[in-house]
Amino acid sequence: MRIVAGRWRGRRIRPPDDTRVRPTADRVREAWMSIVTPHLDDARVLDLFAGSGALGIEALSRGAASADLVEVSASGVRAIRENAELLGAGDELRVHRGDAMKFIEKLEPHAFDVAFADPPYGHGLAKAVAEHWLAVPFAAVLGVEHAAKESMPEGDTRRYGDTAITFYRFDSDRSS
Repeated sequence: MRIVAGRWRGRRIRPPDDTRVRPTADRVREAWMSIVTPHLDDARVLDLFAGSGALGIEALSRGAASADLVEVSASGVRAIRENAELLGAGDELRVHRGDAMKFIEKLEPHAFDVAFADPPYGHGLAKAVAEHWLAVPFAAVLGVEHAAKESMPEGDTRRYGDTAITFYRFDSDRSS
């Protein structure tokens, strides 16, 4: 896996040593980042179900001020820390070992500027993250990766083969 753009462009990061991890394909990650890049300058970023940390690290590479990465597996946390050290991410990147759903349940509205969620497919987690965001918009922009066939709450869905990303944006005119 490689960083697509920004200060760490072309640098390689390693995925966790875990067969359950399904890294986001480079082309999908590149498309995802192109969509959120206008929101990344000095942004506070949240990466849920972080795996290798590729999304949060890519956001830092492209100008985010900080990234909080949430991962439940020990191998994922280890990979994120090693990747952060390899790149010299320092205090910009914080790793939280724990359940992503429990993590977001504690968040206040607008805790982050941009949030990424790349949960395991087939467990209803993508829909659960989106539904929680609709109740408590913990980021101005949320992108959720899911299987293209999976039903999601209404949002801006982009399809890339069998993969889709649905984006949700906070509208300050809507009631909170």
